[in-house]
Amino acid sequence: MLHDRVLVEVDREAGERRSTGGIVIPATAAMGARRLAWSRVVAVGPHARSVETGDRVLFDPEDKSEVEVHGETYVVMRERDVHAVATDRLGGTGESTGLYL
Repeated sequence: MLHDRVLVEVDREAGERRSTGGIVIPATAAMGARRLAWSRVVAVGPHARSVETGDRVLFDPEDKSEVEVHGETYVVMRERDVHAVATDRLGGTGESTGLYL
């Protein structure tokens, strides 16, 4: 990865959701509000400051650039397009939630 780019793996199960009544809502269904998605970071560029490999990041799937590598689909984005990061590396202090914006 170059500069501040982040490569995340696409979560295939995140596309479909279930309503409280058990109805499956496909990822292609139109929604009134935009929905953000969580994905796991696979690689980061040398200038990414807040994200590391293995972190889970929250981003807007509408603004994504997909790429296929060895038959797997990934998303490439800039670090500034990440809305939140969930990580275990901040743990151990008891004060941190491990989620920061």
